[in-house]
Amino acid sequence: MNVARVMTVEPLTVGPRTPLKDVARLIVDERISGVPVVDDDGTVLGVVSETDIIEKERARTSGDPKHDARDAADAMTTPAVTIRPQRSVSEAAALMLERNVSRLPVVDDHGRLVGIVTRADLVRAFVRGDHEIAAEIRSDVILRTLWNSPDRFHVDVAAGEVTIEGEVSDAESAALLVRFVERVPGVVGVRSRLTWPTA
Repeated sequence: MNVARVMTVEPLTVGPRTPLKDVARLIVDERISGVPVVDDDGTVLGVVSETDIIEKERARTSGDPKHDARDAADAMTTPAVTIRPQRSVSEAAALMLERNVSRLPVVDDHGRLVGIVTRADLVRAFVRGDHEIAAEIRSDVILRTLWNSPDRFHVDVAAGEVTIEGEVSDAESAALLVRFVERVPGVVGVRSRLTWPTA
């Protein structure tokens, strides 16, 4: 599953000169944890998060430029941590954890905003039903990623636990298939019953 399938399109944004009070009001009123800052052509310049605004509230410390922030450009974290729509949901999750962010602006090849993906979006992807998980394993993993016929494998999913049976060319291919299945959102564990020729 890629980011494009779970992201929010046409997300709320602010401009670099939006007053910080207005940014804070938007975050509170819309119940979001942050908002991308974009220029006139939609290029992402940074992100203003709840944390950035809280920085304004704490006592001044030496060299703290955000204490004097008046608008989005002054307060935003830049460069923004972004992701492309074709990247996988597992990559988005890893990036959020690695960079300790709650949202990722989704950008095209020119850095223009096309959506936003949040931790809540990833959690929603995780709670999908077993039937949908099995369908993605067959179509996205077995067919589109590994170029195998799904008919050669039996995939069973129960409460997120995947059992996969079938024959592959070697042990390395079996391990690769299991790794890809483990990355499918909603998969809790994988039981491999894959076989391969030993002669």
